Amino acid sequence: MIEYETVIGLEVHVELASKTKIFCGCSTAFGAEPNANTCPVCTGMPGSLPVLNKQVVEYAAAVGIALECEIASYSRFDRKNYFYPDNPQNYQISQLYLPLCRNGRVQIQTPDGSRFIGIHEIHMEEDAGKLIHDESEDRSLIDYNRSGVPLIEIVSEPDMRNSEEVIAYLEKLRMIIQYLGASDCKLQEGSMRADVNLSVRKAGETEFGTRTEMKNLNSFRAITRAIENERNRQIDLLESGEKVIQETRRWDDAKGYSYAMRSKEDAQDYRYFPEPDLVPVVISGEWLSRIRDAQPELRDARMSRFQKQYGLPEYDASIITSSKKMADLFEETSGICGRPKKVSNWLMGETMRLLKETGKDADELSLDAHSFAKLVNLADDKAVSNTAAKEAFEEFFKNGTDPEIYIEEKGLKSVSDEGALRSVIEKVITENPQSVQDYRNGKEKAIGFLVGQTMKAMKGKANPGMVNQILKEML
Repeated sequence: MIEYETVIGLEVHVELASKTKIFCGCSTAFGAEPNANTCPVCTGMPGSLPVLNKQVVEYAAAVGIALECEIASYSRFDRKNYFYPDNPQNYQISQLYLPLCRNGRVQIQTPDGSRFIGIHEIHMEEDAGKLIHDESEDRSLIDYNRSGVPLIEIVSEPDMRNSEEVIAYLEKLRMIIQYLGASDCKLQEGSMRADVNLSVRKAGETEFGTRTEMKNLNSFRAITRAIENERNRQIDLLESGEKVIQETRRWDDAKGYSYAMRSKEDAQDYRYFPEPDLVPVVISGEWLSRIRDAQPELRDARMSRFQKQYGLPEYDASIITSSKKMADLFEETSGICGRPKKVSNWLMGETMRLLKETGKDADELSLDAHSFAKLVNLADDKAVSNTAAKEAFEEFFKNGTDPEIYIEEKGLKSVSDEGALRSVIEKVITENPQSVQDYRNGKEKAIGFLVGQTMKAMKGKANPGMVNQILKEML
């Protein structure tokens, strides 16, 4: 049986986090009413002129630096000509000949160890609008809010060989870009989407096979399924003596198959020429140094530091730094309460449970670090029982209620009055002679029952540490 190797390269489109569009002052906010965030520039009105958003260049360069790219001191925009209803100008402003970033790489972890995926280039461009197909009324509507939203396109080398490597690469890209603050990379909102270029060849061959491109995949599940399906489709064609056609295909995740959209275009089909309404982008050494100096600590470095500085196990550090929001919350809360391992336990236990339960992403965390630190201290000092602390935390997580105020108002503080505790414990000892005798006969576990009876009598409000101490003394 012939063995085949899959060859995969990605074109990843990332919407940048600038508040305004790439060539005009319209808002980039997601979820606005259709066509609310538009103006003559982003709707392609005659006589309107683009003006480049400086923040877009800085975000693009920051991503390029993080991906070890060469940043061009001189780059230029080009006009890519094509007609499509959601493209109001009948052209897209992009970068073909002189992109901003070239020759980078990103390191991924695979079951066989770490390896590098090459970055061919990163270029800036504008997004198109969005077509909404209304099948019930047999019509299509156009929302131009997305038209002109700033994009970077990250073009990899064809270095990936399976869907696992593709997902590892995408996750690493997303993490880096989120840490930079250059994009939220929300696949469900389309702010990160991937085109998959895939071909197959016989194992051991060096020549590439004919590739196809699958457009705008916006979930890791869809990407994985599309890759496996397309690989099998191409192998079936070759096995039956047919040829693979170079074309663009659309993946239907609901139906689990892809279909041809159009034959694959080459650059000349778009009649590229230098964009006449924009001057070249010149990045001085001083400007690039400022961008480089502003680079934050990225996930890999932060994970390593958390292990050294806070003594966290590798697993804890890995989970906490998988979200910049969570890593920031951990660090700020630990700085206030001085109990990093306890903060880590709360994040990895109750926080992860509630995120899963509510269907939220870690990047949506908005917990106040000062309130969080107060709860960690109260729980660790046994001022509240574990049950009460978890109840207060859930209220804090869901509604933002200050845990300390909630505990006071609900009367959840542990009773630490020695006289009151002695009185209750004395009664528990009197009512449970068998457990007392078992403990005195060397059965250490018997004291657990007596602690439980005391806590029950105190409605869970007794300080468990003091209960243990007084019980042992009285026994």
